[in-house]
Amino acid sequence: MHFLSEDLDDYIVQHSEDEPILLQELHRETYQKILQPRMLSGNYQGRVLSIISKLINPKCILEIGTYTGYSALCLAEGLRENGTLHTIDVNEELVDFQRKYFDKSPYGNQIHQHLGNALEIIPQIEDTFDIVFIDADKENYAKYFQLVIDKLNPGGIILSDNVLWSGKILDTTFKKEDTSTPALIAYNKLLKEDSRIDTVILPIRDGLTISRKK
Repeated sequence: MHFLSEDLDDYIVQHSEDEPILLQELHRETYQKILQPRMLSGNYQGRVLSIISKLINPKCILEIGTYTGYSALCLAEGLRENGTLHTIDVNEELVDFQRKYFDKSPYGNQIHQHLGNALEIIPQIEDTFDIVFIDADKENYAKYFQLVIDKLNPGGIILSDNVLWSGKILDTTFKKEDTSTPALIAYNKLLKEDSRIDTVILPIRDGLTISRKK
């Protein structure tokens, strides 16, 4: 969904940092070989994730929802020299694809893949986090938040993707089988009302929330 005109959107992309060559390759191969390539973060949002990570300079990042690894590589650009990124996904078929691009990057040794249910994996990770990126099944966003908030360092941030859901969050007549829309409506309300964080929604792509732990 475009919240700006296509011409203005193109202007913004053209006057932002260029997409690194490795991510261009990852983007192209994802569209050639992988189902649902629209799930890819893409150039502009990737540059937003990169610059946020560079501003935070995190020691440890948690990503919930790896897909083909594009957003993980963007976030890894801001890691400290000895930093770590944990990324979780349920799709076993994508593990080797992700690792191929992780190992092509300068951050291969810093990125740790976890395969399985994030609700079970997160409590097993002993690290605390400076950045958490939530971009998996929308129905569990609130559960992910509750799992990570106490493992988030003071001043750390939670980035939540797809929070505007193509504008569906304004629709109160969603179909009964649509579980994602009401889950995101409830999640946005949760972030707004939780006193432990400061929150702002950015109209980037499908909506990106930045929540900072006080």
